[in-house]
Amino acid sequence: MIHQKELRFAIICYGGVSLAVYMHAVTKELWKLLKASEARRSGHAAEGDSEPHWRGLLDAIGQTTDLAVICDVMTGASAGGLNAVLLSNAITLGHDMEPLREMWLVDADVENLLDPEARPREGVSRWLSAFYKEPVAWYAARKSGSLASVDVPEVRAEVALKLAGFVRSRWFEPPFSGDVLTAMLDRAMDAMAAGDRGPPLIPPGLPLDLHVTVTDYWGVSADLPIHSPASVQEREHRRMFAFSSPAVIREPGQADGMILPPRLAAGQRPEQLLAARATASFPGAFPPATILEVDRLMAKKGEDWPGRAAFIDAQLQSDRPPEAVQLIDGSVLNNAPFGPAIAAVRTRPAHRDVDRRFIYIDPKPGIGGVVDALEGREPGFFTAILRALADIPREQPIRDSLEAINALSARIRRMRTVTDAMHPAVEAAIQRAIGRSFFLFSVSPARLAKARSRIQSDAAREAGFAFGAYAQLKLRNVLDDTAQMLGDLAGLGFEARGKLRDALGDAAAARGAYAHDEALGRQPESCGYVRLLRQLDIAFRVRRLRFFLRHLTAGIAATSDPVERDRAERLKARLHLVTGPFEARRRLASLPDRDGLSEAVEAVLQAREPESRVVATSQAIDRLAGVLGLSALDAEADRILVEAAADEGFGRDMRRDLIRSWLGFPFYDIAILPLMQEDADGGFEELKVDRISPDDAGALRDGGTRACLKGWQLNAFAAFFSRAYRENDYLWGRLHAAERLVDIVLSAVPDADVDPRPWKARIFRAILTAERPHLDRIGPLFDELEGVLAQWEQQARH
Repeated sequence: MIHQKELRFAIICYGGVSLAVYMHAVTKELWKLLKASEARRSGHAAEGDSEPHWRGLLDAIGQTTDLAVICDVMTGASAGGLNAVLLSNAITLGHDMEPLREMWLVDADVENLLDPEARPREGVSRWLSAFYKEPVAWYAARKSGSLASVDVPEVRAEVALKLAGFVRSRWFEPPFSGDVLTAMLDRAMDAMAAGDRGPPLIPPGLPLDLHVTVTDYWGVSADLPIHSPASVQEREHRRMFAFSSPAVIREPGQADGMILPPRLAAGQRPEQLLAARATASFPGAFPPATILEVDRLMAKKGEDWPGRAAFIDAQLQSDRPPEAVQLIDGSVLNNAPFGPAIAAVRTRPAHRDVDRRFIYIDPKPGIGGVVDALEGREPGFFTAILRALADIPREQPIRDSLEAINALSARIRRMRTVTDAMHPAVEAAIQRAIGRSFFLFSVSPARLAKARSRIQSDAAREAGFAFGAYAQLKLRNVLDDTAQMLGDLAGLGFEARGKLRDALGDAAAARGAYAHDEALGRQPESCGYVRLLRQLDIAFRVRRLRFFLRHLTAGIAATSDPVERDRAERLKARLHLVTGPFEARRRLASLPDRDGLSEAVEAVLQAREPESRVVATSQAIDRLAGVLGLSALDAEADRILVEAAADEGFGRDMRRDLIRSWLGFPFYDIAILPLMQEDADGGFEELKVDRISPDDAGALRDGGTRACLKGWQLNAFAAFFSRAYRENDYLWGRLHAAERLVDIVLSAVPDADVDPRPWKARIFRAILTAERPHLDRIGPLFDELEGVLAQWEQQARH
């Protein structure tokens, strides 16, 4: 029996200035792996240098495990954020990454990035500039050691000439042009769209989340609650541009099917351009990014920006006019954005058994900015300032993020242990509640809903005194979520949100929602506690669906009947589509009647008397409940389960097991929610962390970043000065990614009897063969690698 499994990536791309070229190559090889996995899933041929070999590796693993490789979360800072934006287009739209080679090797050169107004001037001013600045160029090159490390005279001369010209550009103003970079990225996206287009590389029912860090130069005022005074005001400089593509929909049995336009489509090109341009706005090299740069580009192209106002409203809110918001490099305050990746994966459904990996790309681990040139020397006046303002904030370790991931994994293990131990008792409780005769008759939606209500009451009674704590926690969570939803919708400040939260609590009390003991009586549907939860409790529905999907995944792995497995996979796909609308209700953009809801919130805040405030709040609750329409979604989920119960493709035992699992969730939730609290909405998969860096890939050359790459020199600007440097780092990026990804893929299937060395050799050979015609400045490196690879292959044969 072939085991079904997903290897699901959350990619975190660090900053690295000119090492962006290396990171592009890493993401390109990742794209090759994702394409091969999608081709295998759809039954298509894998084409394109290393892709057939990735497909071959997955086929070899497929003797025991059908492994699908997916990337559904991406975060990035600075150069990593720029690369994350480009990879997200390739994943969600099926765009081609091959044309990006031209952008990085040709366009990403200091001479092309310089602002036209910053170029060295002729005449006396140029002579004076050279007189004062030539020693600066000499000193920088000497201290970095970059020129001395170049053993090709032409490359050494190229770097020296461009470096001298760079430091002779205008003083005390950024030499690079934001408009030039924005236009360069726009051309690159056009080239990707015009290339060979394939299917989206994201499975049905699963969105891709992209988060890109930026730094707000002026900052935004933020109210923070404390005891005394009630709040204080500070300025927040961290920003995050967040994008999310809706799920790609395919009908069962169709390879391509109907593809809905993702939010990351060309319709959001301007927003993506601003995000990529802003996150890579290295202080001092580029001017701060503003929305005006994108406005100028769109005007030059003669195109409208229909989503401009919505983008400003959602992600560019500030104390200043949007045109005055100035954004600088995302790595200034957050060079390793694990946080949004952790938050995203906690709410991700699983299509199969999932091995969840955080993969972070670090091109120069352990190598700082100026610190290497200053090693062993006491901090001086200027060096201390430079380190404090620029280098140290970027180089902070990710210990906090790793500890958060480990703690979450530990809580998940505890939750699985608790729920697994509960299975026998829950099975017996369900049997007592619905009786043996339940399955003697056809299961209709009405019977299923009635049984679900009865079991919820039984679960509450059997929980004893623990139910009181569970009910209070559940109700408080629902009210807090509702307050946040309505507060965000109405754009409320800190104090107004507090008033709204208090008003919701008063209205819930007036409705009898805190009298949860009435849920234990004979008519639980009539009590205020149950009625309010039925109106507003989105989180419970999501937890139930995810729990059921995990149970269904385990059933698929246990069955040997291919028909039953196929039916179960289709049921999972349909239930994922049901989960989506529940999740969408939490997002403001999906709510209709926004103006009406905002008016209802305003009425709550304007009410002076307690009685009138309770009435206004109750009306707001009813209005929101009508917009959410949770009962209709419940009925749809029940209908799908009923159809599955009547499907003869399922065996009798599996049909009954599915119904019991669906009905029995309240027993588990009473245990899960207090145990996990904010983590209860997530999945049951443990989280693992892998790194891709030069230090981790030594098959072809030892020594890590210093031995392999060039771009880390000149304070990580070196590759902007030489195409040969860029070609070097690009080639190593693909090779290092291939080596690490083979290891990561095989680690997901530890029982697979697959030797990694032959597969690495095949992929290395394919990369060298494919890239040699395009990289004409590094012939000696190709010759060296071909020789090393030949020896490697010979040793493997013997």
